[in-house]
Amino acid sequence: MRYIFISVFLIFLLSMVAFSATYTVRFTESAVKTTFGKAGENSIVTEPGFKFKWPFPIESVTKYDTRTRIVQARSETQQTADDFQVIVEAFLTYKVVDPLKFFRSFSNAGDRPIDHYIKAENSVLQDLLRSSLGVTSKFSITDLYSPISGESALPELESQVFALLSQGGQGGNPLKDYGIEVTFVGIDRIVLPEDATDAVITRMGANRDRLAERYESEGRSQARAIEAKARSDADKIRAFAQRRADEILAKGEAEAAPYLAQQNINPELAVFIQNIRLMRESMAKKFTLIFSTSDYGMQLFDPNILQNSQGNLPVPQQGDRSFASSGSEN
Repeated sequence: MRYIFISVFLIFLLSMVAFSATYTVRFTESAVKTTFGKAGENSIVTEPGFKFKWPFPIESVTKYDTRTRIVQARSETQQTADDFQVIVEAFLTYKVVDPLKFFRSFSNAGDRPIDHYIKAENSVLQDLLRSSLGVTSKFSITDLYSPISGESALPELESQVFALLSQGGQGGNPLKDYGIEVTFVGIDRIVLPEDATDAVITRMGANRDRLAERYESEGRSQARAIEAKARSDADKIRAFAQRRADEILAKGEAEAAPYLAQQNINPELAVFIQNIRLMRESMAKKFTLIFSTSDYGMQLFDPNILQNSQGNLPVPQQGDRSFASSGSEN
């Protein structure tokens, strides 16, 4: 029984020694191995795998997760360039890039890595983020709440906060001195206090009215320019048509002048020839002639005379204006 107890004790002792003399680094971790609480330039362990060390308290290992972590800032009231009070909610993401600097900066917060993270976030990152949000004062409320899609200045605000935060704020130490790298800064939302909402809406409405008036003025100006150009083009077309008509008329008169001179030699003959030409052209198709019943030989076509005469046709008298029509085909 005594040997069994000694064996169990030795196994337990060996297990404790093995546990305290070994450690494992995951591929998402970096470790700082200290000797009697001191860390040097060769204390960083980044290669993943199973490692050996001297048992505590000779050597100890602090492992940090190198993946990205997020810090949410508390809501802060900021003043815009046009003297409006807004409530800004922001966040940042960061990761540990230099475990040795991070250990030296925050190891006094406790023995656990989580204690180091908490101190880094509460005493450095939170304060720096809140102070960096002061650049909101460079932007007006209309920049942050643009009525035009895609023209909000929020991306520019995030960029300036990120730049200021990375260099440690105004007059502060750069975050790389803490072994920290900020990877992103985002604005969750910007909230207007209730008393400022009405003023902002009124100002935005006035801005839209100004834009509408400007667009209407530009439209009227363009309409007047288009009408003036249309009138100018119409005048040019009419002037060109009039010149062309005058040229054609002058050419026609010039070409007709020799014929008119010949016709003036014997005007009556010229009129006769024109009448003959007219008759030839008009009688080439079906036509209708209308004669007066008072003309010689036309009284036979008067229906009243044919009904009342019973064969005795009266002689037409002068002034009788009755007409009869007949169709003829050439």
